[in-house]
Amino acid sequence: MQNSELAQRGLVLMGCGKMGSAMLEGWLARGLPSSSVWISDPNPSDWVKAQGTHLNAPLPPDPAVVIVAVKPQKMVEALPALRALGNGDTLFVSVAAGTTIATLEAALGERSPIVRAMPNTPAAIGQGITAIVGNAHVSGAQMDAAEALLSAVGDVVRLETEAQIDAVTGVSGSGPAYVFHLIECMAAAAEAEGLSPELALQLARATVAGAGALAVRTGEDPAQLRRNVTSPNGTTQAGLDVLMDTDTGLPPLIRRTVAAASARSRELARG
Repeated sequence: MQNSELAQRGLVLMGCGKMGSAMLEGWLARGLPSSSVWISDPNPSDWVKAQGTHLNAPLPPDPAVVIVAVKPQKMVEALPALRALGNGDTLFVSVAAGTTIATLEAALGERSPIVRAMPNTPAAIGQGITAIVGNAHVSGAQMDAAEALLSAVGDVVRLETEAQIDAVTGVSGSGPAYVFHLIECMAAAAEAEGLSPELALQLARATVAGAGALAVRTGEDPAQLRRNVTSPNGTTQAGLDVLMDTDTGLPPLIRRTVAAASARSRELARG
C-alpha cells in the first residue's frame, strides 16, 4: 500500500492525543496530504486544528486504513461508529492497550483485516518502538502498510503471535516508566552522596540518555559495553557487585517487574 492509495482512499485516525498527533506529524512530514486524513476526536489540540485535515467530519465510505488510537476505556464508544467499514478492504490498526484482536473482530466484523500494535511513549518524539501482529485477514501488503505508518514514530517489530503482546507490554510498553524511575533513584543516590538536587538530576538524566544512545548506535552487546566501562577492582566494579547480585540485585528485581506488568496485561485482556 503506497501513499497514493492512502491519498486516494483516505486514512482515518480515531483519537488524536499525544500518540495520534505524533503519528499524524510523521505522516504529513512524509508527504501524506492533509486532505486525505480524517480525524475523529472530541477535544483536538490547536495544532491538530491547524493541519487542514477533515476534523470530526463524516468518514469516507472506503478508507484504506483506520488507526484506532483512542484510550482503552473509550473503545466501547468508538468501535460501533466504525462497524460499517468492517468486513471489507479497510485495514484497522489498533494502538489501544489491552484490547485483543478477538474483541476488535467482534466489534468490527470477523472478516475485517486487523493489526494490533503496542507502541510506547517515546513515540511522541519519534524515538518509540512498536510491536505489531495481524489477524488472518491481513494481507502482506497491508502488514507492510501498517509497519510503514507506525515507523513514522520509531522502530517497528513484527510478532509471531498475539500472545507475545503481553511480554512486549511488560518490557517496552511499560519500560519507559522503569527507566524514568531509574533516573529518579540515581539522582536521589547522588544527592545522598552530597550533590545538589539540580546537579544530581542533570547527571542522572544525561547518563541514562547517553548510555541508551550508545547502546543503540553501536549495536554492541550490552554486556560488552558494560565490560568496556569496568576496570578490575575499580569504582564501577564496586557498584556492579551490588547491582548484579543474583539474589538482591537488579536481575531478579527486573525479572519480577516485567513479569508483573506482563501478568497485568493478560488480566486486562481477559477483562
